Amino acid sequence: MLDGLIAVEGGRMTKTGELYNEIPDRIADVAFLAAAGYASQHGQWGIALGWSASVLAVTTAYIRAIGARRGQPQDFCGPQAKPHRMFLLTVACILAFGEKLAGMAPRILFIFLIVITLGTLLTCVRRTVRLARQLEST
Repeated sequence: MLDGLIAVEGGRMTKTGELYNEIPDRIADVAFLAAAGYASQHGQWGIALGWSASVLAVTTAYIRAIGARRGQPQDFCGPQAKPHRMFLLTVACILAFGEKLAGMAPRILFIFLIVITLGTLLTCVRRTVRLARQLEST
């Protein structure tokens, strides 16, 4: 994610830069969020939540790409755009590690996955509504 931001802000974009920025980001979304579902230790609920979060994360990027394909500006609105998701997941992992060290029952990762999933669903809805308005106004 950071490499793409630096390339854009530094004026160092290439013709294939978007390709090499987007594909690893989508792989990371799926790998990290699905793995968090398994790591949450909440059985099938945790696994389903992790996979749901990962599918929704990829969907946010897909909605953004549809808009760009139709000539609209890239929409990175949240509340759970990639930087927000990754920040929350990082915080969740750190807190879950502390939870494990303290000998507490595993809850933090599962709770954070609920927040990420619901926030990402809201992001999908918000981006879709914004894109529909943009397309109708042109």
